Amino acid sequence: MSPTVSGIAIGATLAISALVFGFWGFLLVALFMIIGAVIGRAAEGRLDIGGVMDALRGKRSSS
Repeated sequence: MSPTVSGIAIGATLAISALVFGFWGFLLVALFMIIGAVIGRAAEGRLDIGGVMDALRGKRSSS
């Protein structure tokens, strides 16, 4: 799926959730989409969870 199609799908999902569930439902759907994306990238091996945790704790920098 191209980035354009992905962006359209994400935008449509968030727009529908905002219309149906209101502002707080919109935020909840957006939060779950972000969590799902992080889990998906970790499962694919494209995200190093240990490295992210080290960077958040200040033990390692990105440069």
